[in-house]
Amino acid sequence: MADYATTRDRVETYFDRTATKAWERLTSDAPVSRIRQTVREGRDRMRALMLSRLPADLRGARVLDAGCGTGTMTEELARRGAKVVAADISPRLVQIAHDRLAAALRQQVTFHAGDMTDPALGVFDAVMAMDSLIYYTAHDIASTLGSLGKRADQVVFTVAPRTPLLMIMWQAGKLFPRSDRSPVMIPHGLKDLTRAAGPGLSRVGRVARGFYISDCLEYVP
Repeated sequence: MADYATTRDRVETYFDRTATKAWERLTSDAPVSRIRQTVREGRDRMRALMLSRLPADLRGARVLDAGCGTGTMTEELARRGAKVVAADISPRLVQIAHDRLAAALRQQVTFHAGDMTDPALGVFDAVMAMDSLIYYTAHDIASTLGSLGKRADQVVFTVAPRTPLLMIMWQAGKLFPRSDRSPVMIPHGLKDLTRAAGPGLSRVGRVARGFYISDCLEYVP
């Protein structure tokens, strides 16, 4: 099983070189296939679920959007008044997020192309990590939560749940040569993650929409 650094580098390669255009389109208003439309709708629902864990008024709060992608969560947080650090391992996605952000909100957002766990990013009231830990092992997720938990009051994040369908898809994906496929999501159960991460982990809810299925979890150090 790949370690954190190896997986991180693979995710960077995928999103920065292979899937940038597809991801840019998926996270826009452009027409997409029916399958990708379900993913778009699922992500919208998940984002709303994650944001429900934070106050509607975030003025005075500092929030890390860990794995900001093209910046949809970043903009939502900034509109609530937060000071946002938008971090992503893909410089190209960070650039898209920067370019899409409304000019009126730019003074509230600092963009960072690099590791979302970098201690130099500082301390936060909350960390939002939507679909940015889905490629990692339980051990690496626990380590990431431990690192972020030292500098944040709460971490709200998503994982792929251990459902029968996702387990079949995961096993099938392992059959393909690594050079011919994107990073594979690793399904997790709450009990396994709790054993790895320790107390403070709880399940917020699940979003299942077509080809998008994800669990929202919260970690409070």
